[in-house]
Amino acid sequence: MEPKHVLTITVDNQAGVLSRVVGLFSGRGFNIESLCVAESHEPGLSHMTIVTRANAAVLEQIEKQLNKLVNVIKVQNLSDVPAVCREMALIKVRTRPETRDEILRLVDIFRCKVVDVTAEHYTLEVTGDEGKLAALVDLLKPMGIKELARTGITALSREKKTN
Repeated sequence: MEPKHVLTITVDNQAGVLSRVVGLFSGRGFNIESLCVAESHEPGLSHMTIVTRANAAVLEQIEKQLNKLVNVIKVQNLSDVPAVCREMALIKVRTRPETRDEILRLVDIFRCKVVDVTAEHYTLEVTGDEGKLAALVDLLKPMGIKELARTGITALSREKKTN
């Protein structure tokens, strides 16, 4: 399996830009494992985080093609640089009298939030890296996950430390 790469892309916040970026991937047969897009702190710009798998040659081709798109301002590969990568998930899990305490212990251990409660379900909000989310999902599966929605990874490079 090809290595996973996290790319951040700063783009103009205009109609059709997302479509052109995604079209570049699909038109060349590149898979997007995760895509997260939102407005940035700068007016008129959006921040995209794309996770894909590719060898070095294909990744170089992807980066060059992205940089050729008119509305792309900056492309950064965070795979080999210090970065903060996070994902958020909402998990609706079945609750029974015998599992409620265990679910609440997991909420505490994983620093989640219970954001909705019904007689038969809790909806949990969890933020963290992929490993944390995967571990929580694995522990909740035996209790009965009814629904799961994940945002995909969002990432920023770390700043160099100054002494």
